[in-house]
Amino acid sequence: MLNIDDLKFDEKGLIPAVVIDASSKRLLTLAYMNRESLALSIEKGLTCFYSRSRETLWLKGKTSGNYQHILSITADCDRDALEILVKPDGPACHLGTASCFEAPLWQSGLPEPFSLEGLMELIKGRKTEKKEGSYTTYLFEKGLDKILKKVGEEATEVIIAGKAEDKKETIYEIADLAYHVLVLMAEAGISLDDIRSELASRHVIDKKVKQEKMTT
Repeated sequence: MLNIDDLKFDEKGLIPAVVIDASSKRLLTLAYMNRESLALSIEKGLTCFYSRSRETLWLKGKTSGNYQHILSITADCDRDALEILVKPDGPACHLGTASCFEAPLWQSGLPEPFSLEGLMELIKGRKTEKKEGSYTTYLFEKGLDKILKKVGEEATEVIIAGKAEDKKETIYEIADLAYHVLVLMAEAGISLDDIRSELASRHVIDKKVKQEKMTT
């Protein structure tokens, strides 16, 4: 495990820090730290940066409430840059956007890698901005009972495929079920982070149960 003295700060005593959402893996911001702000970040478990324009420390979220809870800090191979994984309380950017990186400069035209976050945003978009001919929009228009019916149907299909020990078909049906569950989540106002938090709490409980069994 490294300590602050192992890091290479520049001639102004600063080190760049890229801040990443631990759940979505999205790049949130690029900021700078000096020894003092890094030490405070470690002490508080919250990102604290050094403002080059104001020449002072600033605790992210102190004014806005959008704190960034630190999960880990990792130095690069040259020890002159930091990666900080965080759980954000709100938008990272002062403009109110989730990330400071929202202005495309160039795109290759290749499809972006699939992510549950991206699919969820598309699904929520079909709810707020109806698209003619969209199956997702159709589900939202039919309402909760229709969505629940589809979740039940797809769950049954998963059971049938799993019982048949047909791996390919089981994967296909699980994907169908996952999609319809995401539609249900969007309808109910449930986020992916809500599910992650619930699963994380169960993981902690499971570890405690295992430890208790080992000591009895």
